[in-house]
Amino acid sequence: MKKALFQLHAAVFLAGFTGILGKLIGLNEGLLVWYRMLLTVLTLGVILFLRKQLQRIAFKDALKIGGVGLIVALHWVTFYGSIKYANVSVALVCFSGSGFFTSFFEPLIFKRSINPREVLLGLLAIAGIYIIFDFYPQFKTGIIFGVLSAIGSALFPIFNKKLLVRFSPATLTLYELGGGFLFLCLFVPVYLIRFPADYYLPTPSDWVRLLVLAWLCTVLCFDLQLNALKKISPFTANLTYNLEPVYGIILAFLFFNENKSLSGHFYAGVGLILLAVILQMWRLWYNSSRILRR
Repeated sequence: MKKALFQLHAAVFLAGFTGILGKLIGLNEGLLVWYRMLLTVLTLGVILFLRKQLQRIAFKDALKIGGVGLIVALHWVTFYGSIKYANVSVALVCFSGSGFFTSFFEPLIFKRSINPREVLLGLLAIAGIYIIFDFYPQFKTGIIFGVLSAIGSALFPIFNKKLLVRFSPATLTLYELGGGFLFLCLFVPVYLIRFPADYYLPTPSDWVRLLVLAWLCTVLCFDLQLNALKKISPFTANLTYNLEPVYGIILAFLFFNENKSLSGHFYAGVGLILLAVILQMWRLWYNSSRILRR
């Protein structure tokens, strides 16, 4: 459990940089995710081929895994859309709503009863988002994108929890992002009609940032997260990922001085989200201690 939590927090820390890179990359959010997935699939495919770990799986299984990749693709597009139409700090706070959605989706998918404590902790995060939404109406479009991103983020680890029983993290990541990339090849041209791009080919600086995004914040981050999911629940994973806004917001303050445009209401919202994470970590520690004493 300790190793799994360390891997999860390392993944969250790396994920904290994705918002910063998304802001720095000038591409439209749809194109940004298309290039990110392309580079990630190519990189991971070459690595697995050289290591002789490239696995062929049944077409039926590939469709299921690719379906999860579609969710990941939509999650990323809406996440970066939230950054483009609001800012990094607001997008990351909205992302924290995933804990609330997980508290409902996980019991429905795994056919178990809803845990009232998980719902209450998730509601703390939603209350934080509501405070920000109420006091920053100029970010309305970005906040809507952010909530949609949180829904996608809630579903992703739930489905992966089942798939990890049969497939390695690397294989799962390759087929998921490969499926997501194929979906984006069809989706992005339509998306660009509604949300036009200023340009279509990355600049040299965009390429550097896209490579960092693909290699560190995707390949390495996914591997750490999926390994952690073998030992911990999807709800714990999603709630822990609520620390991503904390890391990302600190970085946004350092890189973009976003703290100058945010009031005390924003920090009140972030405080509620952080409280939900701390309480869940305490619940895990307390329950683990009781099991060990037995």
